[in-house]
Amino acid sequence: MMKRAFLYAGQGSQHKGMGEDLYRNYPEFREIFDNVSLDFDLKKMCFEDPEGEINRTRYTQPCMVAFACGMTKILENKGIKPDVVAGLSLGEYSALCAAGVWDYKETVKLAAFRGNAMTKAAKDVEAGMTAVMGLDREKLNVCVDKAKELGVVSICNDNCPGQLVLGGEKKAVDKAAELAKESGAKRCVPLNVSGPFHTSFMKSAGDELEKYFEDISFEKARIPVVFNLVGREKHEDESVQELLKGQVQNGVLMTQSINYMLDKGVKEFVEIGPGKALSGFVKRCAKEKGIDDIKCVSLETFEDVENYGK
Repeated sequence: MMKRAFLYAGQGSQHKGMGEDLYRNYPEFREIFDNVSLDFDLKKMCFEDPEGEINRTRYTQPCMVAFACGMTKILENKGIKPDVVAGLSLGEYSALCAAGVWDYKETVKLAAFRGNAMTKAAKDVEAGMTAVMGLDREKLNVCVDKAKELGVVSICNDNCPGQLVLGGEKKAVDKAAELAKESGAKRCVPLNVSGPFHTSFMKSAGDELEKYFEDISFEKARIPVVFNLVGREKHEDESVQELLKGQVQNGVLMTQSINYMLDKGVKEFVEIGPGKALSGFVKRCAKEKGIDDIKCVSLETFEDVENYGK
């Protein structure tokens, strides 16, 4: 039975200064930040963000993945290892690195490529994203179908029971949210995003990733990975490449992924941040299933790491 999961945060929780205290205190964290070669200064972007650009997708993605790979290395060196891994959207790449599919250098470079591909795919689209609280998927799908007459809109994230996220063209997303409120949604909260991620607009990004994947090696995962696209481990006839291509242009099944891990006996969820959003999703899923003996830990700072396990 699986017992401990590492969950990797997705884009959106990044902030100036993230990882700076870890860099000062852990040589294994420094190794990653000092040895990855990108077209920008990774340390300066994460720790100082002098131009206020860390929220731009092309920078966010490699920064988040470098942070996650560094944290994973710290935990490994402390003898703390997962029985299963998963991540939200971008976080799936950090999960695959933790499972040994790529090394950290390849993973960070891949995240940078993905960020650029998604930025290009989002160009010239007036994008919108709205979190819908308290409406089930079936009812929200009806709202989405009606709003499609105004443009592209779909459910791009199924985060946890009672929280679904709409994405696509702003006018269509706004219409679907309006209809959701009329259908009984408790709240609709617009989110600050730079593109229509996990929608059909990302087809070109998926195609670019597919081509990129042809030139890199995929090792066999050493531990189980739960994939966003299917909400479970991959089957023998599925490839990581196909699942990642599909992930960028389809909705993220986080509820299903968390439920899969709960059903497999995971009792401890270690969220590798920044942020604590995934721990909230886990708690909601566990509550819905009547499970009350799980432990959620969020790790972002030096203090978090040192206190973990005490």
